[in-house]
Amino acid sequence: MNLILLHPQELTDQHVTLTGRRAEHIRKILRCAIGDSVRVGMLDGLLGTGCIQEMDNDRVVLQVHLTTEPPAFPPTDLILAVPRPIMLKRVLAQAASMGVTRIFLINANRVEKSFFSSTLIQNNNFTEPLSLGLEQAMDSRLPEISVHPRFRPFVEDALPALLSDCPIRLLAHPESDRTIAQAAGDLLAQRAVLAIGPEGGWVDFEVEHFKAQSFMPFSLGPRILRVDTAVPALMAQLSLLRQLA
Repeated sequence: MNLILLHPQELTDQHVTLTGRRAEHIRKILRCAIGDSVRVGMLDGLLGTGCIQEMDNDRVVLQVHLTTEPPAFPPTDLILAVPRPIMLKRVLAQAASMGVTRIFLINANRVEKSFFSSTLIQNNNFTEPLSLGLEQAMDSRLPEISVHPRFRPFVEDALPALLSDCPIRLLAHPESDRTIAQAAGDLLAQRAVLAIGPEGGWVDFEVEHFKAQSFMPFSLGPRILRVDTAVPALMAQLSLLRQLA
């Protein structure tokens, strides 16, 4: 945890009282004392410092000074075929840590329909796993998440409007003979969307519908990766290509 994330409703007269995981981190991991300062950020707001005013076995009271804008969102969106809930939590944390503006959680032929009935999705309970990634990356901006339980209406009807500002459209597909660099071409300074399917892969019907929306299939090679490995690996490759462009 490189950043203590705060929620707006916790702040009163520039003070916040922390309990639970965040207070324990300050006491046991950072080993702070009264008068020390820690890095804090307001969820979807500014970054700054929190000076420890009081501390005991149950709570930590901080005086908060928020002064700095968080890092800008990278020009990347993520389309993700919904994995099983426990893996989805890990993937959301990883995506938030790597940096992504929007995440579209979608259905696919090889997605278990019961995944959309999970508590995580039904209760729109994405803040906690996203916050874990933000704490690591020292960011406070939550990515925007939307859930799309029907594949065809999403790809045919929603995507054209959602991706009107996104010229780079990349489809991770193990049967492609292109690399991500070949698929992206020389447009890496522009906004990109990365579509990653279920561990069983996209079916032909889905691939053709993505291609109809100008998505370029690419592959990481002959190895088939788990979703929670593929997401950070592909996002890291995209980030590196941008740095080298």
